[in-house]
Amino acid sequence: MASLNLVVLMGNLTRDVELKYSQNQLAIAKFGLAVNERVKKNNEWVDEPTFVDITLFGRTAEIANQYLSKGSSVLIEGRLKYDSWESDGQKRSKLHVIGEKMQMVGPRPGGVTRPTEQTGVQHSNQSEPVTHSVPSSAPSDEVPF
Repeated sequence: MASLNLVVLMGNLTRDVELKYSQNQLAIAKFGLAVNERVKKNNEWVDEPTFVDITLFGRTAEIANQYLSKGSSVLIEGRLKYDSWESDGQKRSKLHVIGEKMQMVGPRPGGVTRPTEQTGVQHSNQSEPVTHSVPSSAPSDEVPF
């Protein structure tokens, strides 16, 4: 039976992007994303955040590191990844998102606009999104952190 593993999230970074490189010089970026859901509690609408760890690879990781910071709005398309390991005799596990496409959304925190001519990265609030993607075959055994 066929299966589908597709996640689309839009939210705000909870921390600055952490960029590292694998032994093969593949860029790997990690950051947290807060995705809010509006729910009604006691006749009031409140935001309930869900916190998701995101990992990007290659050029997309480098672009994220260059242009995103804590508070930045971003749309991520990717897939779920389940990792499990043992630490100090206890079994641990984590579900996170491997981002395959990224679109920057809204203004950069602090009101600073992103340059377009120098970097070739376009940023727009228009209906035509600019995305950056990485190959879906990003190596999982070379992640240094």
